Amino acid sequence: MTELPTVHATDAEGTDDLPRVGFIGLGSQGGPMAHAIARSHFPTTLWARRPESLEPYGDTDAATASTPAELASRSDLVCICVLDDAGVEEIVLGEEGVLAGLAPGGAIAIHSTVHPRTCLRLADAAKARGIDIIDAPVSGGGAAATTKSLLVMVGGDVQVVDRFRPVFEIFADPIVHLGPLGSGQVTKLLNNTLFAAHLATSESVLAVGAELGVDPRKLGEVIARGSGASFAMNLVGPMGGNLAAMAGTAGPLLRKDVGLLASLMEERSGANGLVWTAADVGLDKLDHPRL
Repeated sequence: MTELPTVHATDAEGTDDLPRVGFIGLGSQGGPMAHAIARSHFPTTLWARRPESLEPYGDTDAATASTPAELASRSDLVCICVLDDAGVEEIVLGEEGVLAGLAPGGAIAIHSTVHPRTCLRLADAAKARGIDIIDAPVSGGGAAATTKSLLVMVGGDVQVVDRFRPVFEIFADPIVHLGPLGSGQVTKLLNNTLFAAHLATSESVLAVGAELGVDPRKLGEVIARGSGASFAMNLVGPMGGNLAAMAGTAGPLLRKDVGLLASLMEERSGANGLVWTAADVGLDKLDHPRL
């Protein structure tokens, strides 16, 4: 990794009109996304709480920053992919947060899956500084970033989305603009709630098959190629219908996301209906019931 001066990309030879990209959140999902950008033609700056998180980028030209504010001062677009709402708010609004360093005309892309209201609240704070926020949660897992096949669900000003679309294209296809700010988050929450429901129904049908003498793994292999196929079945089938192996990783995330969507619905008509029943069964099977 290299130390880049704090200049606009147009000041560097061969990088005219290229946005400078900052990336925060180098975990299992954000890490591959950041690595793809760091290996691209976009000038890239990274920040992480733990220095060891930056070690995998030592063979790239990415610069490092000592604070989110310093990263933002070197960026036109700051991508954030941390765990939850509290983490996003701290990174953006903290004393040495992104808003403290990002110049007017810059933008923040929230790749984390958070409550839509969090995006709106941050947008109010950013607007006073002439900064745009878009929400851009992703689906597909870290491996998809390396093959440029992540799905990005975007909400926000379409002009801002289009301005930075070339950055997202480094790790994603398709990139779907869904409407105003928060639309991407709502869509991701709907997707993950349905996934939780699919986990429950997949586990259930494999259990029925086992009762009738059909090997769950072989049944899962068949269904995964039939009209009853789902992403959930592709995961559950090889595990013989046992969700325990997923509980520690998928459980906390799905409980968070199903809970966020439920809170949105409870402000309207309530979180009722078949999808909620099945999703709650899925969370129970993962030992992470909705709170």
